[in-house]
Amino acid sequence: MQQIIRKIMQESLDVKLRSLNNTELIALVENAVDMLADSVSAGRKILFCGNGGSAADAQHLAAELSGRYYYDRPPIYAEALHVNSSFVTAVANDFSYEKVFSRMVEAAGKEGDVLVALSTSGRSPGIIAAIQTARNQKMKVIGFSGQSGGDMNQVCDILLKVPSADTPRIQEVHILLGHIICELLEKKIFPQPE
Repeated sequence: MQQIIRKIMQESLDVKLRSLNNTELIALVENAVDMLADSVSAGRKILFCGNGGSAADAQHLAAELSGRYYYDRPPIYAEALHVNSSFVTAVANDFSYEKVFSRMVEAAGKEGDVLVALSTSGRSPGIIAAIQTARNQKMKVIGFSGQSGGDMNQVCDILLKVPSADTPRIQEVHILLGHIICELLEKKIFPQPE
């Protein structure tokens, strides 16, 4: 069993190293920070969506921004769109699950806001629908996906593609990239004296 544990840990490290050495990915992370900073500085919102483990990541990152990351500072309006269980179950029941995020984006998203959409495959119909609704409302879209990017390739302003096709490894790098973005955004919007 220890051999399997080491193998899984090594696979995780390998994906992180490929991400570290991917100059395009690093530049896109920087672009994402700039996009978010511009939006937040203009008083706009950051909305997050994802399914399953990606929903957990969406909620985690929204909390880092709306609460605090490294230090106390004013909150950033950041919200994970799946946390209202009554809304989610009503829309899934009355319309379809595919419309859950797009209806919330339609209600809450405005021009200049940013939608951060997480999908390891890049093909989740509900996530794609939310992105299309966001684009129709002149929102910016930052996507997180695996190496193929799936359908997200055509609809995101910035797509952070983790160089892996293995869902758990992709999710591990998604939260790493999300933490990097939170740290850099916090420093950029609320600089602290050195």
